[in-house]
This record gives sequence, C-alpha cells and structure tokens, in this order.
Amino acid sequence: MFKRLFPHPWLTVVLIVCWLLLMNDISPGNLLLGAVLGCAISFRVGEGLWLQPVRFGRPWLLLRLAVHVLIDIVVANVEVALLVLGPTKRLRPAFIEVPLDSTHEIALTVLISVVSLSPGTLCAELSDDRTRLAVHVLDLDDEAALIALIKSRYEAPLMEIFAC
Repeated sequence: MFKRLFPHPWLTVVLIVCWLLLMNDISPGNLLLGAVLGCAISFRVGEGLWLQPVRFGRPWLLLRLAVHVLIDIVVANVEVALLVLGPTKRLRPAFIEVPLDSTHEIALTVLISVVSLSPGTLCAELSDDRTRLAVHVLDLDDEAALIALIKSRYEAPLMEIFAC
C-alpha cells in the first residue's frame, strides 16, 4: 500500500527539502505545498527515467579514487595558474577522443564529472553509442599519455567500483 502511494519515497523527501530551500521559508503552507509537489512529482515520474540499478563491486576503491581526484585537482590548479599567468604562446589547446570501455550510466557520469572538475580539461561530448568521450585540453603535451592516464586512473577504478 505504501509503495503504491509513494513509489519513490526518497525522491519525495529530496523534492520537499529542495522546495523548502528554494522558498527559504519553513512555514506550514510552504511545507504542505512542498509535500504536495513532492508527492505528485514522485508519483508521476515513470520507471523509464531511472537508470540501471547500481551494483557496487569494490566500494572501498571509491575512497582511493576520491583521494586521486582531489590530488589531481590541486595539481591541475597550480599547473593551470602557471600556464595562464605565463605567456599564452605556450598553451597548446586541443581536443582528444578517449575510447571508453564502460557503458554503465553512473560510471560514465562520474567519469565525465571527474574529468571536467579537473582544471584544464573539459568533457565536450559523449558519443551516441557511448564508446568515445571528446575532451578539450588546455595544454596538451602527449595525447596517448593523457588518454592512458584517464583510462587507468579514473575509468578502470570506476569500472571496478560499479561492477561494470
């Protein structure tokens, strides 16, 4: 009975909280309106909008990946600052295509986020068949080395974490 009335209870709670944060007011009227909207949207969301179920293969690798990402972000910030503050003639911007082994939606989403979070790189496009990722690089020294770094440092652990 509960599952029929609230097919996605966590989505309902998140929507209510988001509504209250947007309104910046926790009055009874806003709480009631947020609950009505949260329930209605949650009820209306079809099953076709949900991604494939997440299965964690080795979740402890997520901590190691997070540490690698944080270190890479700090190092990339320093490198980009030095590049931007120096002569712009040294910049070698380029687009590269990274071949992908994973087709898992969440693993790809995390990979795209990680690559885009690192200063100096930005994911421009994921191919329709999800086999290639176009990445813009602010300063490209060695294309093969960068592709190998993305695949070994980010994609391989993500495939292990999400059991792809």
